[in-house]
Amino acid sequence: MSSKSILFIGGSGIISHASVARAARLGHRVTVLNRGRSSIRALPADVETLVADANDPEAVARVLGSREFDVVAQFRAFSPEHVARDVAQFAGRTGQYVFISSASAYQTPPSRLPVRESTPLRNPFWQYSRDKIACEDLLVREYRDNGFPATIVRPSHTYDRTLLPTSGGWTDVARLRAGKPVVVHGDGTSLWTLTHTEDFAVGFVGLLGHPLAVGEAFHITGTHAPTWDQIYTWLAQAAGVPNPDLVHVASETIARVLPELGPGLVGDKAHSMVFDISKVRTLVPEFGTTITYDVGAEEQMSWFDAHPEAQVVDAGLDAAFDRLAAHARAL
Repeated sequence: MSSKSILFIGGSGIISHASVARAARLGHRVTVLNRGRSSIRALPADVETLVADANDPEAVARVLGSREFDVVAQFRAFSPEHVARDVAQFAGRTGQYVFISSASAYQTPPSRLPVRESTPLRNPFWQYSRDKIACEDLLVREYRDNGFPATIVRPSHTYDRTLLPTSGGWTDVARLRAGKPVVVHGDGTSLWTLTHTEDFAVGFVGLLGHPLAVGEAFHITGTHAPTWDQIYTWLAQAAGVPNPDLVHVASETIARVLPELGPGLVGDKAHSMVFDISKVRTLVPEFGTTITYDVGAEEQMSWFDAHPEAQVVDAGLDAAFDRLAAHARAL
């Protein structure tokens, strides 16, 4: 494997930080451009850092100057306007531009499972997903019309030790430990794919600089798709609660009571999502699930118990869960 010069825009987030570490560990020359504010996920010592806000095009142009990279991995673009600026910035200056999209861009709800890269892109429920689709459309046109070397990557619920997967986050854990009922959307039996960031990194870094990845789209997800009841139960067990009190509430009802949760719930988590990962495995055969969520939940609880400052209970969310649980029990 030849060493590549790789620019990560982002690089210290939940999805990206493990990929930065893996790329550096494999001997690539890694540069990270971000605001330099993360204290949770330290970058490897041999990674070059450039400080700029990815949303400030003048600041980005200033710190990059005329530099060129074999690969540019963009984790911080969420609008077609931002992607258009990147195309202008990096055309002729990189051999591959990798855009982080989202598996929530796929047809929602999916008409058939497993989801493949050929599944249509359509999400009428979530603006975030529609913006990602618009970004993809721009990159596909640029590749077809001008040869811009784009690769599209669609993660689905990638987590690390700091990101609890449930709707309430730490509020759910606090409720579990207090013996209170915890609200699970739907009937708890829909299947949900969870991918640990360390596993994601294997697939992602394997695509960087790969000539057969240019012009293509890949989802990078694991094969681990437990039910939501299982996810909550594993989290409860890791929190020291062997028999959690799970209350099932329709996703639409939760969205009405807690509209801030609505788009990500009705537009994503409410539907079973299982993926065919054979396309990425064709280029990165070593990719797959090695960390299942029963292990991930233990890792998360160890981290949160060691970081009391992260144990933040949302009082409004907690009260709403009380109302939702009481209403469901009264039916």
